[in-house]
Amino acid sequence: MAAKARYLFIASMDVDPDKEALVNEVYDTEHIPLILQVPGIVSATRYVAEPLTMVIGGERKTIVVDGEPKYSVLYEITGPDVLTSDAWAKAVDSGRWPTQVRPFTRNRRHTLRRIMD
Repeated sequence: MAAKARYLFIASMDVDPDKEALVNEVYDTEHIPLILQVPGIVSATRYVAEPLTMVIGGERKTIVVDGEPKYSVLYEITGPDVLTSDAWAKAVDSGRWPTQVRPFTRNRRHTLRRIMD
């Protein structure tokens, strides 16, 4: 997959099990569409963790990362300034996200990556 932007912002979290359906619905119908309207957001793709077994050095290994969040969203962005913009601030606190979803998330992690020169 070819990158569409130089930066990747990753938001990861766990969700209270009894709120997963609500979180997924709000993410898909409200949160992601609002974020995609922010100037500098190129794409947003949601992922869920899967068990990992692979061959390394001729040996089959199952890799477990303790504490790794279940859900992640990968946002391709044009630069770090997108995340401090007024448009971003408004989008992340719009809709049902701040009151009906955020309180039921935990183990939140936010990371920023840049394509190597």
